[in-house]
Amino acid sequence: MRLAVGVDIGGTKVAAGVVDEDGQVIEVVRRATPTEVVRETETVIADVVRELRDRHDVVAVGIGAAGWIAADRATVLFAPHLAWRNEPLKANLSSRVGLPVTVENDANAAAWAEYRFGAAIGEPVVLCVTLGTGIGGGLVVAGTLFRGAYGVAGEWGHMRQVPDGRRCACGNRGCWEMYASGTALARDARELAEVSPVAAHRLLELAGGDPARLTGHEVRVAAAEGDPAGLEIFTQMGRRLGQGLADLAAVLDPSCIVIGGGISEAGDLLLEPARSAFGESLTGRGFRPAARIELARFAGLSGLIGAADLARRRV
Repeated sequence: MRLAVGVDIGGTKVAAGVVDEDGQVIEVVRRATPTEVVRETETVIADVVRELRDRHDVVAVGIGAAGWIAADRATVLFAPHLAWRNEPLKANLSSRVGLPVTVENDANAAAWAEYRFGAAIGEPVVLCVTLGTGIGGGLVVAGTLFRGAYGVAGEWGHMRQVPDGRRCACGNRGCWEMYASGTALARDARELAEVSPVAAHRLLELAGGDPARLTGHEVRVAAAEGDPAGLEIFTQMGRRLGQGLADLAAVLDPSCIVIGGGISEAGDLLLEPARSAFGESLTGRGFRPAARIELARFAGLSGLIGAADLARRRV
């Protein structure tokens, strides 16, 4: 059985894993993502690939990068949360790892994993939304990963949901990911803690009393415990998510919507308000079939599984 390494590069972490032909993950290693120096990020990627190669016989490496990947599947045109700008990532890494390298958008890779092995096997139109530092997206139509004319389709997170809203790392204002992502959860929690420390008591307790240390993780823990502030923040995010999904469904008419990324680990805390808002916001509701909304089967591993499978298929 041919093995491949998949590397999922997000705004905060690099996760790499050895994946077999059935989508099974054999081993995973993780590192923090150096976000400010391009060469340091590439060094981390090369190091984790070499570490895994030392223990496994692999035939290819797939890179799932959080950015806009050119149609050549070799160049990162732009990464909102990383330092890549027109970066020839495939060429830079191929010489360092000594294996065929395929570069893909991380959410495209996640969508492919869920279509091939996960929550959307065999679905005719699969829409994937990954919730992490920002919002990523992928689309599989009739068994083909849709990349668009220039390779940068699926950037759902940068649809502008709030005119002249919060500034986004992409350069615009009011993008969806500023209201429905890990960044949004942390920001809303910090704002509440600053304005009303009493209401945010449990959140502050989880963060050691420092509002600046609040992240999406603390919000998720508080919400799971039933804390009113945590639940309110999560419910608001879930509704924002559902409203955005309804807008996408109006354009793409998916049969299945898969929600992945680290924030999806909240499960029904996220899905219940999202499904409710989706049903309330869907155009033509009541007179059309509605896509089912499912959690990614592989959660935070979807990106590396899809990247590995795409790389192996190209060899």
